[in-house]
Amino acid sequence: MECGVIFLDPMPVDQLAHIYPGNYYAYASDEQSFVHRIKDRLDAVRLRRILSRLSGDKLQVLDVGGGDGWQLDVIRGIDRRVTFTQVVDLDSGAQARALARGHHYFCGRVEEFTTERRFDLILLINLIEHVSDPGAVLKALRCHLTSQGVILIKTPNTKSLDANLFRHRNWGGYHCPRHWVLFDRQNFARLASKCGFSVYRFAYTQGGPFWSTSILAELVRRGWANVTAKRPMTQHPLFPFFAAASAGFDLIRARFGARPSQMFVELVSAPTLDRHPMPFDKE
Repeated sequence: MECGVIFLDPMPVDQLAHIYPGNYYAYASDEQSFVHRIKDRLDAVRLRRILSRLSGDKLQVLDVGGGDGWQLDVIRGIDRRVTFTQVVDLDSGAQARALARGHHYFCGRVEEFTTERRFDLILLINLIEHVSDPGAVLKALRCHLTSQGVILIKTPNTKSLDANLFRHRNWGGYHCPRHWVLFDRQNFARLASKCGFSVYRFAYTQGGPFWSTSILAELVRRGWANVTAKRPMTQHPLFPFFAAASAGFDLIRARFGARPSQMFVELVSAPTLDRHPMPFDKE
């Protein structure tokens, strides 16, 4: 592993059905909180900017971990040139919904996905930390990119204020046992370079869910709050309040050079550096 990378050992690669049950909260849902809607609008700004850089009358987009394809719906709404959309996900329950929305669907791990198609945009939104070998995934996806293709990655940042405060307790970014490999900006950039990529654009962004989970876990530890199997952290009534407050806190701090607990990284194939990379972007 790269220096400073945090990883789970052993990785439960043979227990996916157990750690991702049918009621796993991240599986697709049409109901979103106000905080999630604001986040999605901010993410749409980034997607629009990426799509505007891509040339051609027809674009193809792959969303790894895309659930029922709701994010691909957003992308098709942003740019009508997007004519082919593909989801790769473990959620068999989302397959019918994705197909009904007009997306192609592969149910399984991204490491098992094969296709002759080449994609102009590949999304790995909060996904790379869930795989056992991020380098192998990046190398495989590089083969699925067009010459102008971009991979957009969102992943936790281990060098953030909340990660440092809760490092030896229950930092939300650990999301154990589902987050297997965690990075900071430097070691992720080194890994990307070894896999044949260059960082075109980089930005820190808010980590409201990580803050909220961390704070609630601390309150539970002190006996000041309670969570159960029927009401996990994400469904606690205080969760959206902490998430909204800390997201605002992070976004303000980022304006002044702070490093919140999530990162956006845009990767391009190394030979395409003539696209004038912009390595840092404050949100």
